[in-house]
Amino acid sequence: WHQSGGQEGVQRSLRLQQPLHLPLRGAQLEGHPFSSILIMPVPHHLIIGGQRSGKSRHAERLAMRWLAQSPDHAVTVLATATASDEEMRQRIERHRAERPVVFETLEAPVHLGQALRGLCDARRMVIVDCLTLWLANVLMPPVPQTPEALASNWADLKANLLSALRSTASPVLLVSNEIGCGVIPMGADVRHFVDELGRLHQDVAQACAQISLMAAGQAFTRDVEVWT
Repeated sequence: WHQSGGQEGVQRSLRLQQPLHLPLRGAQLEGHPFSSILIMPVPHHLIIGGQRSGKSRHAERLAMRWLAQSPDHAVTVLATATASDEEMRQRIERHRAERPVVFETLEAPVHLGQALRGLCDARRMVIVDCLTLWLANVLMPPVPQTPEALASNWADLKANLLSALRSTASPVLLVSNEIGCGVIPMGADVRHFVDELGRLHQDVAQACAQISLMAAGQAFTRDVEVWT
């Protein structure tokens, strides 16, 4: 499902990441004398861009290519949106209707890492749509919390997601909005949100093999540069 670099590009991306010891699944354990093997992390893909830039559509195209590779492949969408008002409810319904019917959709508005761990399967691609609304759900909960409680909860949930990305056997496409290219917001809460989303993008990218920046429905894709 990688757009550029082919097999050589995928192998290069994998070499840049550290190997993980993951348990074998039941089907693999049959007749195998070992309980674990040394495998490389799955190459995930971060897709960011502005509103209506084609992010979700691009993720769906990549997922359809994944499905075409094998009859054993499946796709699950982890949707983070919540119907906070009528307009958002209609938007959610529209997104559901526009997705390919072969995609399974699960709701994960807050506990995204936990949901991702529950789908750990090398034959299942996961689309996270989207990180922006997930962050909004955590930092702007319906029940007000103290700044200290919000910060602690966000740190835990973010760490859980990053850990899940590094351990899952499922290839993951993560969709998010790039909102940090405009003017600096006037409100402190909005500035904090923009800052946290930017930090989240940087950290998630480090768990991915590739990143795509969307503009006018076109994907500008490159391998992730691993921090040293």
